[in-house]
Amino acid sequence: SGLCSRRRTAAPRPGGGRSRLCPPPHTGRESLMDPEVPVQQKEEEPKVKATEGGEEEGRGDGPAGGLRPHPGSAAVDMSQEINVENCYDILTKAKREGAAELRDRIYRFMSDHYLQVLRNPAVFGRLTAVEREHILARRMEGRRVLAVAETTEVYERAGSRESSRPQSPLLAPEDPNQRRVFYLRPDSQRWQVLTTLPDEVPAKGSGMCTLYNYLFVAGGIRAHGDGRSKASDRVFCFNPLTGTWSQVRPLSQPRSQLRLVSMDGCLYAIGGECLFTVERYDPRADRWTPVAPLPKGSFAVAHEATCCGGELFVSGGSLFYRLLRYSSRRDEWDECPFNESRRRSTDMVAHRSLVYRFDVDRERAGVSVYKYNTVVKVWHGGTSFPLENPLPFRCAVLGDRIYCVNRIQTLQFEVQGDQEGFLPEVLQSPTEARGALVPFVLSLNQDGFTPGQIAVQD
Repeated sequence: SGLCSRRRTAAPRPGGGRSRLCPPPHTGRESLMDPEVPVQQKEEEPKVKATEGGEEEGRGDGPAGGLRPHPGSAAVDMSQEINVENCYDILTKAKREGAAELRDRIYRFMSDHYLQVLRNPAVFGRLTAVEREHILARRMEGRRVLAVAETTEVYERAGSRESSRPQSPLLAPEDPNQRRVFYLRPDSQRWQVLTTLPDEVPAKGSGMCTLYNYLFVAGGIRAHGDGRSKASDRVFCFNPLTGTWSQVRPLSQPRSQLRLVSMDGCLYAIGGECLFTVERYDPRADRWTPVAPLPKGSFAVAHEATCCGGELFVSGGSLFYRLLRYSSRRDEWDECPFNESRRRSTDMVAHRSLVYRFDVDRERAGVSVYKYNTVVKVWHGGTSFPLENPLPFRCAVLGDRIYCVNRIQTLQFEVQGDQEGFLPEVLQSPTEARGALVPFVLSLNQDGFTPGQIAVQD
């Protein structure tokens, strides 16, 4: 992603200006922290203790590489515990003493606990631009994998009944076993449990997306003791590098059946049951702020949303074939040209400058794929691919493939060059999975992963 927009209106044009609120590019060593932004230290993940070890000779791999140990480097305490409060002071001492191994361990700690560091002006505000980019790059350098989360639908999925409209939230209780997150091992093509949604995290009607290699879950529907269900405003995130869940600033208002999308270093919560409103989350300020609402008469529920070229695109659900575009630079919504489909889409994702819309046609046993070119602003395609007993699915982009996932199977739609279409190889979905599967992509450590802790850290 690029970097987030100005405080009110603002994602930059591609290559344009940058906000002070999100991690900057190579612009110098100065602190870009807004002094009036309150810092919310909600996470308190386990402290990392540096292990014993000798100093590294020669160049390190950090942005301050090239340091060589000198006699004073022995004064650096390699056994000192590292936490968010002391990591910058230890980093400063390690660089001064030429302790390359400890310095690089600090960078790894900052990368693994990126959100905590990002929200702390005493740390992030004092890092150079090169260091900021370095710790973020290290966070993303693991192996990228396809992951899916078990969720509970509160409406009938698109394609199950052509004329159906989104339903009101169901009051049926959630399946307590329907809360797992799986990931597909690239070496064996087998699914493995990554973590489980904590009890506090709604699995019904919530929005999910990734940002900075964290999985965010926002809103949803929670059952209360009186037997009624209510929309939630709580927002949680999972850190795959530490295996822990934590809670961030709640939404400005409760939402269910929303869509959560990451763009330009921020999160966007779009619509929801009976809602026209949209709000943006700045992770550095830990703050939600309202942006332009959806156009009048076009509240979005059971809809799809994606980001392409620094703009948001929303379609499907209660919007049916309409395609809405949001410009953060102008803080406005526009109506895009209609395509020829009059069916509700099953999902919509972006790859490079194209928005791909998938429509399931069960009557004709096929899937129609439409492409919207965001540069020239025209629709292409409408190509139909035969598919036996097609069922609705959700999509995620990994490399030059769009993975189309449901409980029955995982299809692979290749979008490399002029070769577009479903690959003959069909992957299995998690055999024990229940409910609706929401796919996304995470980067995991190369040296293995321990399934995440279930408790939420405030």
